[in-house]
This record gives sequence, C-alpha cells and structure tokens, in this order.
Amino acid sequence: MTEEYMTDDEQLEVVKRHIKEYGVWIVGGVVLGVGLLFGWRYYQSHLNAQALAAAGKFGEMTTAIQANDFAKSHTLADGIIMDFPNSPYADQAQLALAGIAVDGGKPADAVAPLTQVMNNAKDADLRQIARLRLARVLIDQGKPDDAIKMLAEGTPGGFAGRYHEVRGDALNAKKDTAGAIAEYKAAMSANDGGDGSLLELKITDLGSNEKAKP
Repeated sequence: MTEEYMTDDEQLEVVKRHIKEYGVWIVGGVVLGVGLLFGWRYYQSHLNAQALAAAGKFGEMTTAIQANDFAKSHTLADGIIMDFPNSPYADQAQLALAGIAVDGGKPADAVAPLTQVMNNAKDADLRQIARLRLARVLIDQGKPDDAIKMLAEGTPGGFAGRYHEVRGDALNAKKDTAGAIAEYKAAMSANDGGDGSLLELKITDLGSNEKAKP
C-alpha cells in the first residue's frame, strides 16, 4: 500500500516504526553534526595556537641571530622545522639555517636547507629566493657552471633582474668578462628592485679590468 492511500492511523504507525528502526541513526547524525562543529572549532583554535607558538619561536630565533648567538638561533631554527613543519615559519627557519652556515664559513651546510625551500616551499617567492641564494653558494664553492644550470631550470618572473645579476656573477667567476657585463646590464634594465649602484660598480670594475689587459 502506497503512502498516499493510507489512513491517518496507518501513516502514524509507519512513522512510529521508522523512528523505532532509524531513530538511533537520526540521533547519531545530530550528535555527529554537533561533534563535527565543535571539532572544527577546536581544530581552528589549535591552528591559531600553533601559529602563535611558531611566531613566538621565530621571534626568538630572529633576536638570537641579531645578537650573533648562532648556536641558539640554530637550535631554535631546528625546533621550528621539527615542531611546525607545515607552517611558513619552517621555510623561513630553513633560510635562516642557510644564512648561519654561510656566515659561519660553512657554505656546504647551506645547500640542504636551501634545496629544501627551493623544491618544497608553498610560497613561490621563497622558492625563487632559495634558488638565487643556492646559486650564489655554488659560485662561492667554485661551481659557477652548476649555478648557471640551476638558474636555467628556474622561472625568473618578477626576479628576472636578480637572475641576470647572479648569472653575471657566475660568468665573472668563469672569467667571461663580456658575458658578465651583459648580464649586469640586463639586470639594470630589468629594474625589479635590484641594487643599481652595486651593478654599476660591478660593470665599471669589469670594464676597467678589461681595459687594463695588455
């Protein structure tokens, strides 16, 4: 018998039977919905607490770096990476570790953190910054060809001027004066926030050296 032909009493019996059979699931669904709501709020609260904790640690690390306390800053950076791996502070901590390594005269130790950020950072600008810094490290290690190859694998975008400058540094390391000057001039033309005065000095210095050759 279809529902539209049932009497009122028959329809009432059907409703009672449905409640008896499925009521526990209805109640469970309500409880689940409420639980999900509170769970979501707890999750958001947890994320906020995590973000504040990460920011606090990052502030401590920055203060330690400014005080030249590299041992403490290294420990704090390691802690940020371990405790807050999915936060943007973890990428910044990796960059800080690379800077500490370079400043400490251990450029080889900067390769791993810079590579991590270059390949995995969610922020596109941080990936570019890491690539450029890694290229500079490779140049300092006497590997200008590796630096040029790495730059060629990137997409400069808004960092075109900086790409030209670092490529110029690599060519200068290879004693390719003409190529380096061309790259420095391209960097100046890009006008994307690079240090124009420094580029002029590099060009002038290389031009003077070129004229001084017998």
